[in-house]
Amino acid sequence: MKFEYLLFNLIVIAGPLAYSFEKTINFRQYWREAFGGILGSLAVYVLWDSAVTNRHWYFNAPYMLDFRLLKLPLEEWLFFVTVPYACLFVREVLTLVVKNQTIRGLEWVRAGMFALLPIGILVFQSGKEYTGLVLIAFGAIAFLDRQLRTHTLLQTRTYVFLASVIGFTFVFNMYLTARPLLIYAANYQLDFRIITIPIEDFGYGLTHIALCNILYEYLKLRMGSAQQE
Repeated sequence: MKFEYLLFNLIVIAGPLAYSFEKTINFRQYWREAFGGILGSLAVYVLWDSAVTNRHWYFNAPYMLDFRLLKLPLEEWLFFVTVPYACLFVREVLTLVVKNQTIRGLEWVRAGMFALLPIGILVFQSGKEYTGLVLIAFGAIAFLDRQLRTHTLLQTRTYVFLASVIGFTFVFNMYLTARPLLIYAANYQLDFRIITIPIEDFGYGLTHIALCNILYEYLKLRMGSAQQE
């Protein structure tokens, strides 16, 4: 039905938005930082999405409204707000239940991610453009985390958070690809799927939320609202 993707977005954000006012979590105190991170990551991933729409993937018109901006339906724009908001909300919940440590040894993990940047360029040039872009995104995220000195990739809590993002990606993308709201062009990717989800979608989701999280943490530090952990 035409409202299906819109309804999906509303369901995703309903719980996190309602519980943002819960006193223990009080996520609303970080709304400036959260929406700064969301808008920053939206700018990057909307450009990516728009550049490859009708090449790497297609939106299945019967499941969404007819409005388009930069080739993207309204619901896709909302997706870049509702999903990161829900993920940042979960991240704040995790601060209440997961002990955090900064481990210098994780610098090797971040360095390994950065090394994916030149590999991604080579893969992109080979024709597997979606695969290459995902690898480039991992490298860019590692570089940004170091340059902004947020060092989220050195924190143990980040990996618990990103593991939850993988779970969300499985649930959300399973719905989007199984209906299907999204249809993929196999020649631009490895065409290896976990049930109906292209493996690249997990990287797309992880790097999108990791970027949002890095910007969120950076803004918390800049605005002086970071709490003692």
